[in-house]
Amino acid sequence: MYVGRDMTELSMIPKTEWQDSELAYFHQTLRQVVPYLNAEGQTIHREIVEEIEHRGGLNRGEADYTHGTRPAID
Repeated sequence: MYVGRDMTELSMIPKTEWQDSELAYFHQTLRQVVPYLNAEGQTIHREIVEEIEHRGGLNRGEADYTHGTRPAID
């Protein structure tokens, strides 16, 4: 289950300030409803994808005792 800032709060800050978990969650969520998104929703999804690409993807480079090498998307 996602625990974090909701889209209302996130829409007021640039995507560059979003956490990886927020990008991953909302990318997965919006990807599932792409056929039903209006132009604004498609733009938000595209911006999320562009930010993920700009960061070089969402894979972690190394694991530690609290995190694996892949982000967990609930």
